[in-house]
Amino acid sequence: MTAVRMMTPDPQERRVHVVQGSHHVTGDPGVVLSTILGSCVAACVRDPVARVGGMNHFLLPAAPEGEAGDRRYGVQAMELLINGLLRLGARRDRLEAKVFGGARMAVGFSDIGAKNAEFVRRFLRDEDIRLVAESLGGDRARRLHFQPTTGKASQHLVRDPAVLARERVLTRQAPVADAGSGELELFS
Repeated sequence: MTAVRMMTPDPQERRVHVVQGSHHVTGDPGVVLSTILGSCVAACVRDPVARVGGMNHFLLPAAPEGEAGDRRYGVQAMELLINGLLRLGARRDRLEAKVFGGARMAVGFSDIGAKNAEFVRRFLRDEDIRLVAESLGGDRARRLHFQPTTGKASQHLVRDPAVLARERVLTRQAPVADAGSGELELFS
């Protein structure tokens, strides 16, 4: 696997923020996708030949029974991202991925970040999508930027917990049950 490289912002770029439970695909070389991750995971997937790519942002690896179509969960988020890329001309056999997030943000709760990291690695392996870089785990949030047409990615570890306030508000408005334990967990 290669290391994640730092990139210098371009004043001409257009940033698209990918929020929890969403994804974005593009072939526009001027677009940079960004997100902020705690225990959530973002998969940055691209086809280097077609020069298209995208990012998703999911909260939990699997949906509780009856919520399988919800984009907040790993399987649905990954399928939507891959299908979006295929519609833009990507070929499945050329896809490559970089994955980020999966931090343990709160002690005393189940380790959702580790479950998300395990899920995304297994999904990519099972789908035969090449994993070219990863930054998963730890105990810090990450700010992520991804250029989908080039595959360049940068992450910055977030020291200030207030940066995650936007993510916490969304989670508290729509709490998600931990499919592994049946307990309710609010993400920090």
